[in-house]
Amino acid sequence: MYAWLFRSLPGPLVVQILLALVIVAGIVLLLMQFVFPWLSQYSPLNDSTLESMTFPALGRVEGTPA
Repeated sequence: MYAWLFRSLPGPLVVQILLALVIVAGIVLLLMQFVFPWLSQYSPLNDSTLESMTFPALGRVEGTPA
């Protein structure tokens, strides 16, 4: 598949390499901006089993002096 994509790009070798790099950068950008944030809501890796140790109203952590 990658060979077919590379062969179908127009221009000499240098232009094909630059176009391939632009395509890869575009795919990475789309993944980072849209796909991965959307998938993160379905990932169990962000779920925490520990309760928060902070008091939001006081802005301090439990067990520290005031």
